[in-house]
Amino acid sequence: MTLIIFKTIAAVIIFLISVAAVIYPLKTKQEIAPAKLLELGEALASGIFLGVAFFHLLPISISVFHEFFDTVEYPVPEAICMGGFLLLLFLERLSLARSFLQPTHSIPVLLAIVLVIHALTEGAALGIGENISDSLAILIAIIAHKGAASIALCMVLMRYNQAYSRTLLIVILFALMTPIGIAAGTAVEVNTHGREFWIAAFNAFAAGTFIYMSTIHQAQFHQRTEEEAYSMKEFVLFALGLIGMGVLALWT
Repeated sequence: MTLIIFKTIAAVIIFLISVAAVIYPLKTKQEIAPAKLLELGEALASGIFLGVAFFHLLPISISVFHEFFDTVEYPVPEAICMGGFLLLLFLERLSLARSFLQPTHSIPVLLAIVLVIHALTEGAALGIGENISDSLAILIAIIAHKGAASIALCMVLMRYNQAYSRTLLIVILFALMTPIGIAAGTAVEVNTHGREFWIAAFNAFAAGTFIYMSTIHQAQFHQRTEEEAYSMKEFVLFALGLIGMGVLALWT
């Protein structure tokens, strides 16, 4: 299987998962699965995201940058990584601040923007992968969380009484963002002049968004004040996802 075919199949699979996950809640306006089950899945996905960021994306970015821009001493990949992290942190904090003024509009729209940016970035990270093993690690991370993220976005939009047409439009846009990111990343990887810089930059920026989604975002939207045993289950799944990506890094 060629790399282009792999990425095309990955884009189709990701889109279908995103759409299939929200068909039932959109039709019935009910949750497709218990909230606790979704949170367990998100915990596993967060561990995978963190592992992909530290074992795959950031090391690739640093390696490429040092190979082709060895005269630059400033830690550019790390700075770009922090930029991705801070962008999502800013948008999410903005949504929480604005929610006090416009609680029925600001939260769902800004949350959608955060998720759309992340979806586009993760797609670009997969698209610029130079071999199947690197792209596979990112694909695993995306598949692990895509369905739950789609459902969560759909539930938030409906909970804040967004119009059905608007909810459907945002959900479809979210589903398309990762395939669009894959296409854009592939175009950069294949055709762009100065592609080494963009490969390093995309990977670093994606690492920042992955780190944010797996840490602060995870803690913000899955806070636990009780049910310590259940919280420990989330930790175990988080650790398994992280360790799994560490093991996968041995073969990539």
